[in-house]
Amino acid sequence: MGDVGTGRRRRNGDKTETAEKSVSEILQRAIKAESQWEDKDDFLDVVYWMRQVLGLLMGLAWGIIPLRGILGLVLFLVVNIGIVYIYCNSFQKIDEDDYGGVGEIIKEGLMTSFATFLVTWIILYSSIHGH
Repeated sequence: MGDVGTGRRRRNGDKTETAEKSVSEILQRAIKAESQWEDKDDFLDVVYWMRQVLGLLMGLAWGIIPLRGILGLVLFLVVNIGIVYIYCNSFQKIDEDDYGGVGEIIKEGLMTSFATFLVTWIILYSSIHGH
């Protein structure tokens, strides 16, 4: 996932080509509505890293608010999945079938985002509201 701009090599038949993509090019496509994604991995990388940022920000918010228990967990999942779904279907208007269906896009990076969220939420909540 984190190999954007690293010059990873791809095999096309007999020839090997270097895929050089700058982070700024991918970010420009990510924030532009209905962008064309020639490389499906680039779009999935955007979804993955968007989720990581969401997990961190939501963990900070939940720790400061202070949300507790199952409400915080369920709210995280609903907001995180909802934002990714809206981004893919309403903003980028991608064809889910090209990526293995909506379920595959929804699962992309969800568990690592959840882990980031939990660690951030627990550490911040404990340090601010701990007894």
